[in-house]
Amino acid sequence: MTDRPEENPEQGTQPEGQGQPEGQGQPPGETAPPDAATPSPGYGPPPTSGPPPGSGPPPPASGPAPGYGPPPGPTPPQPGYGAKPGQAPPPGYGGQPGYAAPPAYPAQSGYPYGPPQGYPGYGPAVAMTQDDRTFGMLSHLLGIFTGFLGPLIIFFVKGKESPFVRDQSAEALNFQITLIIAYLVSGILTLILIGIVLLFVVAVGSIIFMIIATLAANRGEAYRYPINIRMVK
Repeated sequence: MTDRPEENPEQGTQPEGQGQPEGQGQPPGETAPPDAATPSPGYGPPPTSGPPPGSGPPPPASGPAPGYGPPPGPTPPQPGYGAKPGQAPPPGYGGQPGYAAPPAYPAQSGYPYGPPQGYPGYGPAVAMTQDDRTFGMLSHLLGIFTGFLGPLIIFFVKGKESPFVRDQSAEALNFQITLIIAYLVSGILTLILIGIVLLFVVAVGSIIFMIIATLAANRGEAYRYPINIRMVK
């Protein structure tokens, strides 16, 4: 006679076939689902970032690229902009002493200062007496009425006493000689019409010039006729 285990009055025996129902357990051929706390292979945390495989150490800190940095040693001045060794600075760029005044040229001897004498036109007034002006004026004025005789007499009588009278009487005498030549040429040309016209022009023009010369000599000016053959000096 076998002994049976004691039965708990509160917990009865589980009848056969009432254990874990079929189909509620783990079916055959299937694995258990992975636990949430267990990391699945292939989805773990990424590895710590680092240099990629095959890359070497980082290049050194960037410095001046070759050919762009300043050359070693002091930079010499460029040609044309600075002073070259052994050469003085070009003129106008450095402080230079002021230009010295050119030496004064000595006055040339033999050429006295003052307006020249003996040129055509109105000459400068010369210091003279009233008699000199009077005889100089008569040398030109008498030529209108007496021709070359009036200037010729004054030239020989008063010319040695005053240079002004001698100069004006000689000028008037030469003009009268020039008029004689002009009248002769005009008389020859009277055979044609132009001779008569030329004779009239010479007569009127000579009177006008002698009046101008008379007024100039009265002011003390050495007058010169614009057209004159100066043979007497």
